[in-house]
Amino acid sequence: MNKSKGTNTQQDFSTGKVWQRIAAQAIPLTIAQLVQLLYNIVDRIYIGHLPEVGSLALTGVGITFPITTLILAFANLFGTGGAPLFSIERGARNKEKAREIMGNVFTMILVTSVVLTVLCYVFRVPLLYLFGASDATILYAESYLSIYLFGILFSMIVTGMNGFISALGFPRTAMWTTVIGAVLNLILDPIFIFGFSLGVRGAALATIISQCVSAIWVMRFLIAGCRDLSLRPPYMKPDYRIVRQVLGLGISGFMQQATNCLVQIICNVTLQTYGGDLYVGIMTIINSVREIASLPVMGLSSGGQPVLGFNYGAKQPQRVKDGIRFMALTGVLYTALIWLVIELFPTAFIRIFTSDAQTIEAGIRATRIYFFGFIFMSLQFIGQSTFVGLGKAKRAVFFSILRKVIIVLPLTLLLPRLAGLGTDGVFMAEPISNLLGGLACFITMYLTLYRKL
Repeated sequence: MNKSKGTNTQQDFSTGKVWQRIAAQAIPLTIAQLVQLLYNIVDRIYIGHLPEVGSLALTGVGITFPITTLILAFANLFGTGGAPLFSIERGARNKEKAREIMGNVFTMILVTSVVLTVLCYVFRVPLLYLFGASDATILYAESYLSIYLFGILFSMIVTGMNGFISALGFPRTAMWTTVIGAVLNLILDPIFIFGFSLGVRGAALATIISQCVSAIWVMRFLIAGCRDLSLRPPYMKPDYRIVRQVLGLGISGFMQQATNCLVQIICNVTLQTYGGDLYVGIMTIINSVREIASLPVMGLSSGGQPVLGFNYGAKQPQRVKDGIRFMALTGVLYTALIWLVIELFPTAFIRIFTSDAQTIEAGIRATRIYFFGFIFMSLQFIGQSTFVGLGKAKRAVFFSILRKVIIVLPLTLLLPRLAGLGTDGVFMAEPISNLLGGLACFITMYLTLYRKL
């Protein structure tokens, strides 16, 4: 094995202990995802503590989540579809095909980012009202989104292309992609929000500047940092077969985020009906806590995908099975621990985003309901990431749709009307879907894939 750590070589995942390979990928990726999450989390923290208008401003920014999630969905469509295919071809030593996959993904990101920027900007106000904005919160939502949209290209490059750096075997470099941007965002946020008195507009401006710097870092590495598998214009010409492969596999990641977008819309609208702006703001906080709490499992599953895909392409089935077992055990243990912490100390998490007494009081009960049974969420992540990592697109897509569309959406609409549950019914939909969807996905993966390797 070539043990050089320079940027002109790539790691061979078919040697060494599988769990160490996955951990070596997952830890930097988790840190990178945590730092990337800070782009939005730091914005929410500062905005939630704005004098006098903090609660309304936080709710307004929360209304924009479906749109920002949809943008992330398209980035995942290309990134999570291209990176596993790239890993499989690299494991099979097909460098020419690997270059073509990366080039086609970059082209799709460029085209899609332009289309999304234009469409979302033109229809931003009616979309925000459709997604649950009120006359009291539309000002903050529109002020944030109208600036944020001009950073779509940078956001999609960071999310969609950074996975290729990890797939090449450089998770630390991928981690620095988001560390650099997030640290810059952390510095710029208070300057723009409070120093220049720009409020939510300052938060959006700080975010797109930071994402621009991160995007430059990604492109610099993919173009100049890895010579034998670098991003080059000749490989960016669209190839229908490759595009179809990428979309076929990436549709799972897309559906996961797109259905998250749909669920956010339905939740916001339902909460607006039964609880008003207060509960839309609470859901904004809960979503923020969930994003933080689920990061290690997401990092684990993302870090495991290139390792599983490489060994699958290299015809090493036992190593694939060892990797799945490690991911499952680690994911279950972690989610059990974080579930206990959140159930015992919900107030500590809520106070990160607001000091409003009414929001804290109502948020404690909502948080405990929402996170009940959080352990089953890890089964969904592990099962689905295994399907994606091994190129089993149809199964991954099915379980994305099952949990969010078939289970969560009907429950979100029906439970508030049953036995006067109201807003409690909206928050109950999540743990029920984690239980049913998580078990179904993991058991199917075990019976139809793991046992046949």
